Amino acid sequence: MNRPTPRTIDEYLDQLRDALRGEDLALIQDALYDAEDHLRSEFAENPGVAPAELLARIANSYGAPDEVAEIYRDKEVVVNRALRPPRQPRPASALARFFGVAVDPRAWASMFYMLLALPTGIFYFTWAVTGVSLSFSLMILIIGLPLTVLFLATVRALSLVEGRIVEVMLGERMPRRPTYPPRHQPLLERVKQLFADPRTWGTLFYMVIMLPLGIFYFTLLVTCVSVGLALALNPIVYLLSGIGLININDDVWMAPLWLQPLQVVLGIVILFAFMHLARGIGKLQGALAKQLLVHAG
Repeated sequence: MNRPTPRTIDEYLDQLRDALRGEDLALIQDALYDAEDHLRSEFAENPGVAPAELLARIANSYGAPDEVAEIYRDKEVVVNRALRPPRQPRPASALARFFGVAVDPRAWASMFYMLLALPTGIFYFTWAVTGVSLSFSLMILIIGLPLTVLFLATVRALSLVEGRIVEVMLGERMPRRPTYPPRHQPLLERVKQLFADPRTWGTLFYMVIMLPLGIFYFTLLVTCVSVGLALALNPIVYLLSGIGLININDDVWMAPLWLQPLQVVLGIVILFAFMHLARGIGKLQGALAKQLLVHAG
């Protein structure tokens, strides 16, 4: 598509945004940030050059908006391939598909995310509740508004941190760059945009709900893995140490010998079934993070 040569940074970014229309919002945010950062650096290094002339030079070196958009589309294909685990041959039987989850890296990564969700959830919840409480309590003082703005800025920064965790562990494409600060706007207008941006409040809500989600994920992980391992390994542990399946004071209870093979099979089934569940939870958690941290509003 032939577009008119942009005469200002805003026109360049508008054309780039239009060229990327329909693409993933994380891709658009990264492309716009990189482009604006590059353009403003060029303008800062060449203060005496007319904007139209400088943008024409940049279009030849950095690329016109349509060219930059195409480059980012190509990069996105590579990124999506890297995020997807290697495709394994589809097992022929349902039994092979059930146990094949053991070689799926995404299942193991999701389980690790469930383990990590508790400490990160505690931190996010504490940070959010403390920041909101201090912001409201100090709002009557002159320090209240600057503290609130600083707190909301840290919330947006933490959304990028969580985004990287989600992308690496759960395979959901998340922004790697923040939204570029509109430096040409007055400070008060930028503060208003921080308050008006739905992603700020979406991130804050995400940080609050991560505590109950983290508790649920951690409890589910520990319970399923513990029960599965206890059932599967108990006959061997009993032979080596005399510890039974249930131990109350000095009483040791073990399943009858004829039932122990079924006990072992049940334990193994619980472990593999939980890996399937963990993989599904990882997909849902990635979608939730994408909705609240990127698509909010």
